[in-house]
Amino acid sequence: MDIGIKEQDRKAIAQGLSHLLADTYTLYLKTHYFHWNVTGPMFNTLHLMFEAQYTELALAVDLVAERIRALDVYAPGTYRDFAKLSSIKESESVPRAQDMIAELVAGHEAVCRTARSVFPAADTAADEATKDLLTQRLQLHEKTGWMLRSMLEK
Repeated sequence: MDIGIKEQDRKAIAQGLSHLLADTYTLYLKTHYFHWNVTGPMFNTLHLMFEAQYTELALAVDLVAERIRALDVYAPGTYRDFAKLSSIKESESVPRAQDMIAELVAGHEAVCRTARSVFPAADTAADEATKDLLTQRLQLHEKTGWMLRSMLEK
């Protein structure tokens, strides 16, 4: 494969993207779980908002995995892989609605940190396609985090 990125650089970028994929998938699962189980006075608002968020995350998982494959590296795809690679922890119970929001804020912030951690490898390789993907993901997760934070009681 000769796309202008050395094999060792492709592997380093793919390793970082694998962490991003795991975080994105874990956040997808958590958001879907909260969509199913949210209760309380903001049920309808949160139920619909969580649905829009998990739908976007499901599409993002595919984008990240396909970027890994475009670098000629296999993408992780098992729960075991994701559990090892993700910085986001699963919920142990069904939290109150406000706690769901707080957990999702923390999840989006974690994805932002993971995405940012991939930039050095992409910069070294002049991998503009990966940097573009990372920038798009950051914009979305930062905005979603802000919107969720605005719903938290102070």
